[in-house]
Amino acid sequence: MDILIVEADADLAGVWAGFLRRHGVRSTLATSAAEAYAALRSRSYGAVVLDMELPAGAAFEVADFATYRDPGVPIIAVTAESFFSDSTIFELIPNARALMRAPLKLDDMAALVEHYGGRHLTRQRARASGT
Repeated sequence: MDILIVEADADLAGVWAGFLRRHGVRSTLATSAAEAYAALRSRSYGAVVLDMELPAGAAFEVADFATYRDPGVPIIAVTAESFFSDSTIFELIPNARALMRAPLKLDDMAALVEHYGGRHLTRQRARASGT
């Protein structure tokens, strides 16, 4: 499975990607909205792990663009802020499937990526085969 990690801290994104690699997940890393747009234009992903604290509200723009490019792509939002504690993230980003609090438990992130990303890829394959 291939996922997109959008995280402003390149070192942290690398840690996440390394952990997921050990679980059989390939990751493309984007440290800015511009890099995320370029990655989303180039291919489809099983899931997007999205840092909600990208500068200037860019996380919402990236989420919108990801959904535009692939209406079913699951988005796993990550934040250290308590702003979304009332679950509004699920209203603001229709494809949000989970909200994780930073610092992350990497095993939990891997489980969410495998679960939601795997389901998305299964649906994509079924559509492609016409079943």
